[in-house]
Amino acid sequence: MSLKKNREKKAKQFNAESEWMALRENEEEANQYAAKCLTVCAGVGAIAWLFNLVGIFIIPPKIMNIGMPFTILFFLIPALLCRITKGKPLWLKYVSVVCGITSIFILSCAMPKHGVLAWAVPLALSCHYYSKKLTQLTLVASWVLFSVSIYIGMYFGEGDLNLMIMEPDIEKRIITGQMLYDASLFFVFPRALVLLGLCSICTTVAGRTRRLLDKQIKDSEERQRISTELDVATRIQADMLPCIFPAFPERPEFDIYATMNPAKEVGGDFYDFFMVDDTHLAVVIADVSGKGIPAALFMVIGKTLIKDHTKPGHDLGEIFSEVNDLLCESNSEGLFITAFEGILDLVTGEFRFVNAGHEMPFIAKADAAYEPYKLRPGFVLAGMENMKYQSGCIQLSPGDKIFQYTDGVTEATNAAHELYGMERLAKVLAKNTAKPPAGLLPAIKADIDAFVGEAPQFDDITMLCVSYLKALNSPD
Repeated sequence: MSLKKNREKKAKQFNAESEWMALRENEEEANQYAAKCLTVCAGVGAIAWLFNLVGIFIIPPKIMNIGMPFTILFFLIPALLCRITKGKPLWLKYVSVVCGITSIFILSCAMPKHGVLAWAVPLALSCHYYSKKLTQLTLVASWVLFSVSIYIGMYFGEGDLNLMIMEPDIEKRIITGQMLYDASLFFVFPRALVLLGLCSICTTVAGRTRRLLDKQIKDSEERQRISTELDVATRIQADMLPCIFPAFPERPEFDIYATMNPAKEVGGDFYDFFMVDDTHLAVVIADVSGKGIPAALFMVIGKTLIKDHTKPGHDLGEIFSEVNDLLCESNSEGLFITAFEGILDLVTGEFRFVNAGHEMPFIAKADAAYEPYKLRPGFVLAGMENMKYQSGCIQLSPGDKIFQYTDGVTEATNAAHELYGMERLAKVLAKNTAKPPAGLLPAIKADIDAFVGEAPQFDDITMLCVSYLKALNSPD
């Protein structure tokens, strides 16, 4: 129990660290974007200042010349800090928002009637950080400073004659209690409500984006977990297949080699070879329909059943009939297996086999090229109950070789959607007939790779080759 709790604790800690790292990464990126936005605002302010200097605007030059330099300065501070710190410090987001609010406050004090819309800048700026709390704090600060700027503007700024038209003494800067009341009623309160409405939109955007970010973090963690589990499944599957070669160094009667390259992390193809008894070698190659986890699980079942039922003296047709019925009982997903099994008698060279819908093998007689051995395939395993399978027999002599494969070889597809095909396979087999199994299979895989090029692999590629070297107990 303590071990389980420890694992759960570590998992929670890992998730928390992953979330913190993702948020930290977002804040660093947001700092850079915020700095760029404020730099654009500084550029807009500079252009407005220039237009005013040449007489395009009619804002009093004294007010513009005092207020705009400070506004531009505070707009540029975050960009300067980002250049120095690379946008990494956590406190930089507060500096960016504060500089944005300060710049707009100066602008609003100097030009109340021109600076109202600009109060959207700090609110929009805070949305970059996906924090409702930061956006709400920005609203409160903006509210307070916006209200203060209205009153300051009445004394020192440009003045807003459009809204104070009923006050005849506004030009003389004689501010009365009634004017302050009117300013509060007709300036501050209505515009504060507009600011509140804008904040509700910004807060909603920040909250929604944060939820999307959290979901993305969780999805990323889930994908990482699945990827880790698939890596483990890949290793488990690889360990289930014989992968140590030479497989039977103490047996000079035969040589065998096999490979499996899954199209995904785990595949549905499998091969197997094992000694049924001291004088009989069994080889199996099979292909489960479908790909991925379901096919891999069904592969494990099929491989286990075939090996468990392969016993000395048992007919291969009866073995496949039994395995087929068992697979049909636990096949709710409707999968099936094409399979080929052969048993080589190391004394006589007799090779008995059974084929359940699988590819035809290639056989190379001693000092001759590989040729396809045409045989009548039976029905696939797990396709229908009570199927009867018939075994066949091939007489091998020392020096003969058998090559078997799955359809991932012949159906390998290049970028032009052309199939590798039986004809090309026959040519590369004939070209490499003299090679032992451990040299033949890599040569075929290299030819497949050259044919396919950069096109993705859509199916598992599995190959097996066994060479009958000499009869058991015969002299060298």
